[in-house]
Amino acid sequence: MTANPIHDHDKHARPSEGTLPADAIAVVIPALNEAGNIGGLIRETIACIPAYALREIVVVDDGSDDATAAEIQALLATVPKLRYLRHARRAGQSAAVRTGVRAASAPLIATMDGDGQNDPHDIPALVALLHRLAPADVALAGGVRTTRRAESSKRIASKFANWLRDAILRDECPDTGCGIKVFRRDVFIDLPYFSGMHRYLPALFQAYGHGAVYHPVNDRPRRAGTSKYTNFGRALIGIYDLIGVRWLIKRTALPNTGTSVRRPAPEGLTAHTQNEERLWLQN
Repeated sequence: MTANPIHDHDKHARPSEGTLPADAIAVVIPALNEAGNIGGLIRETIACIPAYALREIVVVDDGSDDATAAEIQALLATVPKLRYLRHARRAGQSAAVRTGVRAASAPLIATMDGDGQNDPHDIPALVALLHRLAPADVALAGGVRTTRRAESSKRIASKFANWLRDAILRDECPDTGCGIKVFRRDVFIDLPYFSGMHRYLPALFQAYGHGAVYHPVNDRPRRAGTSKYTNFGRALIGIYDLIGVRWLIKRTALPNTGTSVRRPAPEGLTAHTQNEERLWLQN
């Protein structure tokens, strides 16, 4: 079952104080060689997400060989909500996101890239939007970069990739490559894992029967370091992944909520015994 996406166009909408769910947000940041970016991003995240709503920031280091680890560890003593995890060997961005989500304990996950191009000030608005639409079973709020700061070749490649992906998957996501997303942890945990899945979360959430909403977000230039991807590399991996994701979605058949039928309780059965029998039948 595929849920229809919702588009929210008010870029300047900001949640009022107290409207975010309490102790409900875990920010997961995958990082690979992001020295000069990651420390400032962590401090900025702490400053812009209300303390009552933020449970933790989980940074997953995918085997950096620069000063990324030192930059994060220097903040552990002064940022109590910060957690640092490191892969023993490099496994990719999807693996880092998965590690962070599995380690997190909050019901809502906010993801950002570790290069600082995503703006953490957009997270509260995405959380508030997802929280407001939760009764409609919207389980993912994705950012849409309305003003890209990347070079023109990457912008053109991104537009083509979004068009091709939508033509094949029909997920109606305008910017699946945007790293800033907020989603329900329990839904993510149920998704099948594969390398590259972080690029297809809207399509996967919809394939599993949940809605998605998209909201304009800020896009910033990289402060330090270089991108880990090339246009050619993205294209090759993207085409390969598209075929696999298309197959996976076509093979996903989920039952609707069924009806539980129990045999009538024999005469003389106590309420306590009936409860025990119910539990046994459910297990």
